[in-house]
Amino acid sequence: MKSSIYLATKNANKLREVRHILQGTGLLIKSCPPDIVFPEETGATFEENAFLKAEHLKRITGGEFVAGEDSGLSVEKLNGLPGVFSARFAGGGDAENIEKLLGMLSAYKDTADRKAKFITVIVLLGPLEKMTFTGEVEGFITFSPRGTNGFGYDPVFEIAGAGRTFAELSAEEKNRVSHRSTAFRKLADYLFTL
Repeated sequence: MKSSIYLATKNANKLREVRHILQGTGLLIKSCPPDIVFPEETGATFEENAFLKAEHLKRITGGEFVAGEDSGLSVEKLNGLPGVFSARFAGGGDAENIEKLLGMLSAYKDTADRKAKFITVIVLLGPLEKMTFTGEVEGFITFSPRGTNGFGYDPVFEIAGAGRTFAELSAEEKNRVSHRSTAFRKLADYLFTL
């Protein structure tokens, strides 16, 4: 059983969320060295970007297990955008990204035309292995932000069949159904077989 890994992220919200997801599993998620500078995310896929981050951190930590993660929003009518550009879609912060997304979807008045999914891909690098774990959740983009919890696109992503956005859920509720929780639980299950 492997009981600790490094997570290749400087995003404090993401680190906190992953730790919350795995709370009670016995798996310790260690943060990166504070002065680490990750390479630019130049991958064409979430998996490529996750690997770039994991590989970079693994060079620093040596033989430790390292998980690189990349997540994003894929909107059907926008041919998968914002996709791998989710975090830097509008060149600003969360509010700017949401504003740009809603603007691009403004012509679509029917919920069926606003289908989207959140995707997480984790690449685990160990002493000998490279493993990939994925999680997805289906939904659609709302017409305006709703809710105050979460981060990123959470206020405009309504989970299919739930009637609420991620931002309208408590952390506990979100972590039962989110793309990130699905992927990280798969990762934890794998690590506990080692």
